[in-house]
Amino acid sequence: MHGCRYSVILVTWALTLLGCQQEIEVELPEVEKVYVIEGTLFEGQVPLVFVGESSGYFDPVDANSIGQAFLPGATVQVSVGDEVRNLDAFCTSDLTPEMLETASAILGLPEALIAEIDVCVYTSFDPTFIGEPGNLYELDVTIDGHSMHAETQMIESVAVDSAWFQVPGTLDSLGLMYGLFTDPDTLGNAYRWFAKRTNIRPEWDPLAGEVKDADFVAPLGSVFDDAFFNGLSFEFSTFRGIAAGSTAWDDDFSTSPEAGYFKSGDTVVVRMCAIDYPVFESIRSYENLILSQGSPFAPPANMLTNVDGGIGLWAAYGVWQDTVICP
Repeated sequence: MHGCRYSVILVTWALTLLGCQQEIEVELPEVEKVYVIEGTLFEGQVPLVFVGESSGYFDPVDANSIGQAFLPGATVQVSVGDEVRNLDAFCTSDLTPEMLETASAILGLPEALIAEIDVCVYTSFDPTFIGEPGNLYELDVTIDGHSMHAETQMIESVAVDSAWFQVPGTLDSLGLMYGLFTDPDTLGNAYRWFAKRTNIRPEWDPLAGEVKDADFVAPLGSVFDDAFFNGLSFEFSTFRGIAAGSTAWDDDFSTSPEAGYFKSGDTVVVRMCAIDYPVFESIRSYENLILSQGSPFAPPANMLTNVDGGIGLWAAYGVWQDTVICP
């Protein structure tokens, strides 16, 4: 009998609590507008500069939001000494289907992604205005009365002594890219590694007829400096990077055992790029944030930037490259 009374009391108490529930609306403060610059200048190529603004933490991120992040109407200038060049806005929506392949190679994005969103950058159409080692490149951007400035030095590249493909352990036809590298005897050198598979996918491939990589891809952990090997020769190995926005079946880590690996039969163009130290620190901080996501043991950190008046990166790359056939 007492048990029944206690049950009635508990049920009544629970119903009372439910009846007291009310919706609580939390008004999040508006995020202050922060301008973003992502600019690259490779040796022998024209500059590419993206100008946009950061989004709120809870804002949706999809193909449309990425395309809409670009800010038109900016004044974008690149200076080398006393020479100043204006960059023009260039949008993929202005391209014909036949021109998408070229745009994919320039922007380093898959054709399918470019066709889905309107990708815009500021660039130069002057073939004589290309990156040259030894130059200091200053970037000035003005948008809505706000000014940003960044500088990057194009460092002379250092050749890799040799590069080769090798299958470690029992991975059958899947392997890594290896290299032998000698660092100059001057402390403070920094580098970034890229690779691009140039062979066409075979008939049995769901993406048959397409080039495996539209552009060079940097894997996570792509940057390093000579703090521990100044003036030394050493051997290194690296996984295959995954292009941003890739929907290829062999880039899906959840379903494909080939994700992150090169494969026998691949033809791979490899790049060892020399970068200045501020660019190295910025990219390293970004990669560390990506690698530590979700780890409760990772120390708190912010991404470093070499952009004054905004965030992002303006990076010049001195380029050494070679072709490796994966037997």
